[in-house]
Amino acid sequence: MNQFVPKLFDCMKSYTKEQFAKDVISGIIVAIIALPLSIALALASGVGPEQGIYTAIFAGFVISFLGGSNVQIAGPTAAFATIVAGIVARNGMSGLAAATIMAGILLIIMGFLKLGNLIRFIPYTITTGFTFGIAVTILVGQIKDFLGLTFTNSPIDTVDKVKECINCIGTFNYQALIVGVVALAILIIFPKITEKIPPSLIAVIVTIVMVKVLKMDVKTIGDLYTISNKLPSVSLPSINFTMIRELFPDALTIAVLAGIESLLSCVVADGMVGSRHKPNMELVAQGAGNVVSALFGGIPATGAIARTAANIKSGGRTPVAGMVHSVTLLLILVVLMPYAAWIPMPAIAAILFMVAYNMSGWREFVSLCKTSPKSDILVLVTTFVLTVVFDLVVAIEVGVVMAALLFLMRMSNVTEVKSWKYLGEDINEHDDPDSIRLKVVPKNTVVYEIIGPMFFAAADKFMEISLEPGVKVLIIRMRGVPAMDVTALKSLQKIQAACKKRNITLLLSHVQEQPRLMMEKAGFADAVGHENFCANIDAALERAASL
Repeated sequence: MNQFVPKLFDCMKSYTKEQFAKDVISGIIVAIIALPLSIALALASGVGPEQGIYTAIFAGFVISFLGGSNVQIAGPTAAFATIVAGIVARNGMSGLAAATIMAGILLIIMGFLKLGNLIRFIPYTITTGFTFGIAVTILVGQIKDFLGLTFTNSPIDTVDKVKECINCIGTFNYQALIVGVVALAILIIFPKITEKIPPSLIAVIVTIVMVKVLKMDVKTIGDLYTISNKLPSVSLPSINFTMIRELFPDALTIAVLAGIESLLSCVVADGMVGSRHKPNMELVAQGAGNVVSALFGGIPATGAIARTAANIKSGGRTPVAGMVHSVTLLLILVVLMPYAAWIPMPAIAAILFMVAYNMSGWREFVSLCKTSPKSDILVLVTTFVLTVVFDLVVAIEVGVVMAALLFLMRMSNVTEVKSWKYLGEDINEHDDPDSIRLKVVPKNTVVYEIIGPMFFAAADKFMEISLEPGVKVLIIRMRGVPAMDVTALKSLQKIQAACKKRNITLLLSHVQEQPRLMMEKAGFADAVGHENFCANIDAALERAASL
């Protein structure tokens, strides 16, 4: 049960005052980095700025306290922006809270079912495709504020936002563009000067001063949202069966995304600090954190790779740093949150432009398009396009189905059933590079060899086995069959029935463990006869000769 003990408890066994001081300093630094990011990601998600802070405070604290990583920092991330915005537009904040709680419960179940290691079975092409798609949707969604446009409608879909930007280009505000360009320049140039001060914080401060001193006609957060520094109260959304059925696909997507991103962040962190995380405990913590976040008015949360890396670079080595980060944000919320109303919207757009660029992985996307097989490129591009044109739920569903079908097609293509060549058929010993020597096949005996997994997509390959008149023994060599499913077993049973009808003895050579156990459980081994299961091809040929 050690895998379900939070890392915090493990760290406390050898915790020191020196490490506590480092964790506190790191937690404060990460909180300063997280403040503008949390506000920006909340606005990109279609909710108020304080919702992002609530998420970093409550979900961040719970995930650090219960998590399976020493250094993970959790909070709102860009991966959820588009799906959260869609849920809020369709179902409001109560619908978002319900979907987040459902996602949290799913994550807890996944953790206790020990599914932490199964996340790696999501194909890399799908994660790369939808990540690039999310980056594009975030970028498109911020063009309005970066250019200071005034929309006549409130589009939700990315394609509609592009159309609205084109239709409303006449409302372009050059002052907003100037503020946005200055913020973007700071975000790009400042990290090259020093990494000790978060560039997003500098960009926010500089643009606030610009707008206030120069009295620029630029919209700020306070012009669009009512800012509150009050702590939220616990609120349980009303959930009914209809809502559960409607929101379940979104909740499942949130849970899968949270699982993928948090465990990916843990793997990256492990490589940076030389530790090992507990994947199942991390999933449970992510689930608990999302439930708590929803109860306190927050949005979905997961491990944030950038903030986790900042924590490591600042000296944080235990979950205490993540907890300090949340407490610091709580103090900032109470004391400084009203001043967030001064932040110009173009500065928020610039911050999100950088978030989209950093998360996009466009170089990897281009590299995959150049070097991958056509089937993988098809999955990659399809997932990307569906994420942009429709939404993440459709993209992941279609992407997974396509990847699965293409995988089955590949596996069925590599599986083959071939007949041996016999003396007198103009054979060459070098035709079979795996053969040590030519085998002498007894009279009235035919040998077929199966290579590759036998499953429903390849079960029809058994039809290539033909029984000519005069055949008394059929040997099926199965040394190259690592696995078999019930469809393939049914096909094999049909062959056994045909052999029995024609008084042909069926011999099976070198049957591996999984197929053998399946045959025994289904009673097929008894039907064939245990004496007809041979350890290798030589034993099978000897038995055929004796028969």
